[in-house]
Amino acid sequence: MDIAIRQLLPGDVAEFSQLVGVFAEVFGMNGFRLPDERYLGPLLAGPAFIVFVARAPDGVIGGLTAHVLPSYYVESSEVYVYDLAVRSEFQRKGVGRKLVEALAGYCRTHGFREFFVQADAPDEHALRFYSALGGIPQRVVHYNFQMDK
Repeated sequence: MDIAIRQLLPGDVAEFSQLVGVFAEVFGMNGFRLPDERYLGPLLAGPAFIVFVARAPDGVIGGLTAHVLPSYYVESSEVYVYDLAVRSEFQRKGVGRKLVEALAGYCRTHGFREFFVQADAPDEHALRFYSALGGIPQRVVHYNFQMDK
């Protein structure tokens, strides 16, 4: 299987759009509308936003997005993995592992002390995946606050 992992750069908006489409497909986001490239371009160019994609010969098959969070406890930053997905026909073939390894290398190179990711408790596949990669589970409760428009 010829899969290439690479970090997207500010000009790679078309590939970023493809990745967001993969997220919508894998996460079952029915009726999802892709934001305009005028919105996605500056997001991709931001210094605190990291995107890795997995490409097969015919296009983007998966990827991850992450945000750099500066810490005030230590002189380093942490990285929060926001989304990670691989198209179903490419799952369980090491693609997700390669994406996480690419992010780990990026974090080491940039001196970030750790990265973390949330997984929904009912998503047993994700829980097994992150545990198999050496992730240490932390029991937390996540709260959302909706802002009125």
